[in-house]
Amino acid sequence: MQPFSLPISFLVQSPRGFGVRNQRAASSFSSKRPHVLLIVETAMAFGRGVLEGISRYLVENPPWSVQLDLRELLVTPPAWLRRWDGDGIITRSTTPEMAEIIQKWGIPTVNLTDIYGDQGLPSIWNDHDAIGRMAADHLIQRGLNQFAYCGFTDHHWSESRFEGFSAAVGQHGYSVESHQSDWAQARRTGWERQQAQLVDWLTSLPKPIGIMACNDFRGQHVLEGCRAARLSVPDEVAVIGVDNDQVICDFCQPPLSSVIPAAERIGFEAAGMLDRLMQGEKLEQRQVRIKPLGVASRQSTDVMAIDDGDVVAALKIIRDRACLGLSVADILREVPIARSSLERRFRKTVGRSPQAEIRGVQMKRARQLLCETDLTLNQIASLTGFKHSEYFSVVFKREVGQTPGQYRASAS
Repeated sequence: MQPFSLPISFLVQSPRGFGVRNQRAASSFSSKRPHVLLIVETAMAFGRGVLEGISRYLVENPPWSVQLDLRELLVTPPAWLRRWDGDGIITRSTTPEMAEIIQKWGIPTVNLTDIYGDQGLPSIWNDHDAIGRMAADHLIQRGLNQFAYCGFTDHHWSESRFEGFSAAVGQHGYSVESHQSDWAQARRTGWERQQAQLVDWLTSLPKPIGIMACNDFRGQHVLEGCRAARLSVPDEVAVIGVDNDQVICDFCQPPLSSVIPAAERIGFEAAGMLDRLMQGEKLEQRQVRIKPLGVASRQSTDVMAIDDGDVVAALKIIRDRACLGLSVADILREVPIARSSLERRFRKTVGRSPQAEIRGVQMKRARQLLCETDLTLNQIASLTGFKHSEYFSVVFKREVGQTPGQYRASAS
């Protein structure tokens, strides 16, 4: 799937004009509301989080007059930028051309763009090394000992995440396979050819393996590649992305685990940095790196490192169909081994019986439906593979320790 964007521009408040930029004395700054240009894309969750952080800063501090330009990443700067009359800029779409304009212009600017590396402007970025290390730790904690990274060659942040991921994996004595391609070229020519190469790479990797995708878009590419290669996720390939974009992560099959960047804090800190620059203060630190918040764990990394092919096949069937009324007999029709053998090998590798695994998947789905929907017990019972709500309630109470009603009330 090709990344999408919203090339839209509008004014939150009317600009004061597009003439030659006024040279204001520092003494008059405090008497006027600063006029600030925000160039931030909002197609992705990270950009929206940055704007939320800037908004929070303006609630807690004297406000600005804001002009908001929702600009796609990597596009040329708007023609009117050379004539823009304002006091400061926060930009997450700083092309080399735009950076050159801003540096010649001398307007206070905070750069949030980490595609090209250091562009000579005060900047606040994610701590990409820490993001890579956090993703590695998440996969290592799941018992995996084979790892790979899927990223983009033309983005500095992707390279930095790869370095952090590789360093963390290397500290445990493991190595990292990698597959990286050119994002800009794929956007020009389409993703089909690159996706075919990705499928070949995924097929060639040893299994089971944990893969870090440089962001959630790339994680979606990896999951689509696994589906095309008929690889079981997470049992053969566990995948983690970055950005925790819920629209992307929740629509992936299976839902994608993701490192959570501190986007709102980056926006808040960027606004504070720009305020100091506009007031003529000298920055103690021109480049700030913000560590990630944690990992949103979803099904794509819900894995135990298992090298028993029959057990892996049974687990895939359970994860795909447990909520459709699946029985152990159904599994044995597709995994042709004796029931006693499956039971014994399942308990050895997974630590519980196939029937207990089916119940675990059903109860996990039931808890989600009770917390996130207003569906009736009859509807939830049907959606989790039970013919009768009464039996569903009995099983839920036995497995969870509360009735469905009690669990829903405690979660509200």
